[in-house]
Amino acid sequence: MNLLPKAFTDPITSAVSRWFASRAPKSDSAKLNLRNIYIFFSREGMLFAVLLVITFIAGINYGNNLVLGLCFYLISIWLISFHVTFAHISGLQVRLLEVTMAEAGAPVWVTLQLRSDSRQPRRQLLFSFEQPDKKVDQKTNKKANKKIKTSVDDQYPVLVTRLQGEHVIHLPVQTFNRGQLELPRLKIKTVYPLGIMRAWSYVYFSRTAWVYPKPEVFDWQDQYSTVSLEDLPLGGQYRQGQDDFERLDNYIEGESLARVSWGHVARGQGMLTKHFADPVGHEQTLDYADMPAAHHEQKLAQLAYGAMTLGQLGVPFKMRLANDWLSTAAMGEGDGFAQACLLRLAKAP
Repeated sequence: MNLLPKAFTDPITSAVSRWFASRAPKSDSAKLNLRNIYIFFSREGMLFAVLLVITFIAGINYGNNLVLGLCFYLISIWLISFHVTFAHISGLQVRLLEVTMAEAGAPVWVTLQLRSDSRQPRRQLLFSFEQPDKKVDQKTNKKANKKIKTSVDDQYPVLVTRLQGEHVIHLPVQTFNRGQLELPRLKIKTVYPLGIMRAWSYVYFSRTAWVYPKPEVFDWQDQYSTVSLEDLPLGGQYRQGQDDFERLDNYIEGESLARVSWGHVARGQGMLTKHFADPVGHEQTLDYADMPAAHHEQKLAQLAYGAMTLGQLGVPFKMRLANDWLSTAAMGEGDGFAQACLLRLAKAP
């Protein structure tokens, strides 16, 4: 429980955070060294420090050499633990490999590569992102905010029990709003080997993540939900392929024998070749102006739902945003194109 008022602690916390950030410039790779490693007593170590003070005072007060000897022995253990704990984390290298894209309210996943050139394995290293503070949006409802708060509570750090050479870990960062997300600082901590001292460091990454709007189901999607792979051939066009049977033609010398209908040959009907075709679906347009929602963010959320639906169905489509009137929207299909559309929605003003 914090006994000090928040108005008093917030400026101090902000000043300390700025001081930490000034000692670790933003970069997608970092190496822990004297400049960015900090060390102090752990919670258990504070009790150990109290024991040192008590034994020292008791030895001086009663003139007991045995108690003083115990005190100096404990001090030597503290000094050794100080050195070993610092050396255990020093020299560790961290590199950012990948940052995923996620919908608002879901975590983005950050892939990190850890590297240790030490001959001795590093143990009990704890990695975690400091979760960003939630920015309340007046347009969002309270139920959604409660769900997001629950997902934040489910976040967890990653404990690496043994590290030697290279190792890859994945860490979540909670999101709240659509747009560009600056990754919070990464905290690396260890209390190895005795738990008396706690050494930690902060890493600030320069790369950012993109958060697209949470897909919102709407009535207008009915004209897309009826478009399935079974319905596409109706009134559509075909291209040469190998999925759906199209027709039988007389065998032409040089064609593949794998396409010959041997059942017709066995019945004495001659050599016929099977021809197949892949259906080409009707092109669809996701238009910002057609979205039934009244607010800008809701329209983008409905566009996200349409893009994901058509991408899963494999229907060729294009997406037109509010600022695309003077440009021609690109046509595409599949999950890859849907992800590109979601990125456009994340970057939309």
